Amino acid sequence: MTVVHPISRAWITNGGTGAQNYDEFADDAEITDIIKANPHSALAVEMPHLAPESLGKSFLESLPDAAVRLQRDQAEEKYRQAEHVVVLYRITAPGEAPAYGLWSMVETGQISTSADEPGLVIRNEDVFISKVRERVALAEAVNTLLSPVLLLQTGRGEELHAALAEAIDAAGEPAATDVDGSGRTHAIWPVGPGELQDRLLALAGGGELVVADGNHRSLAAQTGGLERFLAVVTTPASVFIQPYNRLVSELPASLDELRERLRAAGATVTELPRAVQLPPKGTIEMYVGGRTFALELPTDPAGTTVENLDHALVERVLLRDSLGLDPGDKRISYIGGDYPVEWLRGEVDAGRAELAVLIAPVTVEDFVEVNLERLKLPRKSTWFTPKARGGLVLAEIR
Repeated sequence: MTVVHPISRAWITNGGTGAQNYDEFADDAEITDIIKANPHSALAVEMPHLAPESLGKSFLESLPDAAVRLQRDQAEEKYRQAEHVVVLYRITAPGEAPAYGLWSMVETGQISTSADEPGLVIRNEDVFISKVRERVALAEAVNTLLSPVLLLQTGRGEELHAALAEAIDAAGEPAATDVDGSGRTHAIWPVGPGELQDRLLALAGGGELVVADGNHRSLAAQTGGLERFLAVVTTPASVFIQPYNRLVSELPASLDELRERLRAAGATVTELPRAVQLPPKGTIEMYVGGRTFALELPTDPAGTTVENLDHALVERVLLRDSLGLDPGDKRISYIGGDYPVEWLRGEVDAGRAELAVLIAPVTVEDFVEVNLERLKLPRKSTWFTPKARGGLVLAEIR
């Protein structure tokens, strides 16, 4: 028996609704601009309080607006309905190997967050509970899941990759395509009941599934009491990990005080005669006041693999111990790899932030080791690319 299932009632885009997932933006204003340019973007439903006509309302206050927008899009045939389908997914870009995935539903009861909790779906990052509550409230308001959890098939990934490539090669023209801001083309093909669907579901559920993106969405499914959640099951050959950096909008200490506190905590602080750049593993770079510093943060000899990852050291030694900032502090922005080093430096130079913290990406080896140990990664430490795009396949939940 597989833990991956067809989508009982799917809404499949006819084009024009695709969007980055709600948590991939550094600035809320970007979301408002996207919705303004395309009112049918799934972001208008996912982040209803940021749609131009709902500005000023809270997230919860704007949920009725989200329901109206989704019903409008369905009535205007921006989506078409399909039943008991899985959806083939391919992402392509010049110079990149194709990425493959399978849109489907996965059993929520299979989610495991520790070694003593049974289950084939491994969630590996701490989360922000406030964001989880928003996802639960949205699902209840619209009775629909709009963006998927990205799951990495670790047991039969190579077989799944080959099967998806073969099925897509034989499928003809896609049902819909969407081009993202990076120039990648996202294409989908629904597959109804039958031998192909059964074979793909068996492969997709053929081993442990690791949450590569969507920790909040998977926990929201649990919190909201959903039996299944919307997912794209992908393969190790389809993804890679980019940096996940930090911006601090307001420093609660002067630069001199920060340097003194870091040294007191056992860190080595070295000013560099160049612009900030992505550092190697084991070194952190920070950019503040037009100056660049390399940090070597002290590890804990008795700590776990997770506790000594660069992202964990930044959270513990730099942000908490030296700046007194909790990871959920509104002054901290988590900036994914789609935003280059030059953009972070520009935010500081323009005065929109006071500190940029650059961290080497978590390696695939570290990611696998952490998951085998069934430990949790620090918040916002893995930015998998390419990401599954929201608004292409929706799942009605009631």
